Amino acid sequence: MAAVTSLGLGKTMEKKLHSVGIHSAEELIEIGSKQATFRLKELYPNTCVVILYHLEAAIRGLEIKQLDDTSRAELKAYFKQL
Repeated sequence: MAAVTSLGLGKTMEKKLHSVGIHSAEELIEIGSKQATFRLKELYPNTCVVILYHLEAAIRGLEIKQLDDTSRAELKAYFKQL
């Protein structure tokens, strides 16, 4: 199993993901950015929408700047419901 950092995420994010039960890149991909952010938000209430963008971009193999406007809008709408 590959480390979360193999997706381009940092060590701090890796530690936070581990604290919510996500221990590998494969697990993050399987769970998805929305569920991962949901878990993070429960444990870390200050989690912001940018974290969701970063996780989604990492899962897709993109830089955050490469997320299209439609994806950002859909992710933002989801985040507002949390």
